[in-house]
Amino acid sequence: MNFADLGLSPELLTAIEEAGYTEPTPIQAQAIPAVLMMKDVLGIAQTGTGKTASFVLPMIDILASGRRRALMPRSLILEPTRELAAQVAENFEKYGANHDLKMALLIGGVQMGDQIAALNDGVDVLIATPGRLMDLFERGKILLTGCELLVIDEADRMLDMGFIPDIEFICSKLPPQLQTMLFSATMPPPIEKLSRTFMNDPKRIEVSRAASTNENITAFKIEVPEKKKRETLRWLLENDHVETAIVFSNRKTTVRELNESLKRHGFSSGEIHGDIDQASRVKELNRFKSGEINILVASDVAARGLDIKGVSHVFNYDTPWHPDDYVHRIGRTGRAGAKGRAFTFVTKADAEAIDNIEKLTKTKISDFGKSDVRVELTETPGEPKSPPRKQRDDNRDEESAAPKRSAERKPAGKPRKSAKKSDDRDTPDAPGDWNGPVPSFLGVSTTD
Repeated sequence: MNFADLGLSPELLTAIEEAGYTEPTPIQAQAIPAVLMMKDVLGIAQTGTGKTASFVLPMIDILASGRRRALMPRSLILEPTRELAAQVAENFEKYGANHDLKMALLIGGVQMGDQIAALNDGVDVLIATPGRLMDLFERGKILLTGCELLVIDEADRMLDMGFIPDIEFICSKLPPQLQTMLFSATMPPPIEKLSRTFMNDPKRIEVSRAASTNENITAFKIEVPEKKKRETLRWLLENDHVETAIVFSNRKTTVRELNESLKRHGFSSGEIHGDIDQASRVKELNRFKSGEINILVASDVAARGLDIKGVSHVFNYDTPWHPDDYVHRIGRTGRAGAKGRAFTFVTKADAEAIDNIEKLTKTKISDFGKSDVRVELTETPGEPKSPPRKQRDDNRDEESAAPKRSAERKPAGKPRKSAKKSDDRDTPDAPGDWNGPVPSFLGVSTTD
């Protein structure tokens, strides 16, 4: 099957071809014809399966005919985060190049003036986060009575972020005769209830079982004491052929501290979390996409908003509090048929959380062991070792805790790391608390 078999217009097919795509993904093949036939669609697909294009493409053709009116968008797409909203906007710009459609992006963190001006001119497609949309609606700057199509994207994430009451309010202001599409990676009971309330006999499309993980991702868990997490992360970044990596943490404060720690150890890293304004987020993401930095430390605000090719590794520095977040975090790697590796650090306090993840995915996550290491390890009787530690050259008596990167393991095109003073002040515990290669520095009593 190709896109021409789905009933899309010649202009849209040209844009798809120029974008470099030839065959639709399973959810695109099933959803696009249903949307074009004006049916409600309930789509369940894991991250990275192309569900954004499954509603963007048919919407472009549907909206190709019609008239724009001031303050009354013809279609509405709700996204849980700014990053996802911006990603959908990029898709509309790319695929709608041959159509005369106007789009507005309503997200927080930016000035309202340009957004209000766009609404006054009339828009065909309004892409919004619930908070900013509610704000403008309450100010009387937008009317929803002319909306013909509604898309609720990443509905389970909306649930996690507490947006369901806002969505119910927004849906109550929409006209009753409305085509609705709801897409989600998982389908918890509250989302099922939402779909029954606001959808009319939807076509249910499920291209993979809910909460499944990508078969292209090799996932491991590592039992590690809280005080050893930074050292363990640095060791893996040095020794697992990391090209580009996203490191997830549960807390914004940890994201900031971990990024500073990595930079002080000479890693090329950046950070993204909810306290960063939109312009800074975009700048940091562009640095990551361009290769200026190859490690991005992130909170869950970025778990579903990043679609970046070639991410070789994902590290769950903190075990996710919510099992669904695990699926979306590790889904940042192994995309578009590429292979990826994911590591989850598990402390004693995370026992219940990792158990819930394995129950949700119905998959036992492998313990990281010596046979999984991607560098040669020399052994002394009874204990594996990592490469020798790198001596400091800054006239200090201390040694760096970061292992030395061997020349053959340096990713092509990445800036060479320089030795930096460590900032971790935790006193090391005895080695042996995680099931894997125990770097020699884990057994050395020193302040890092």
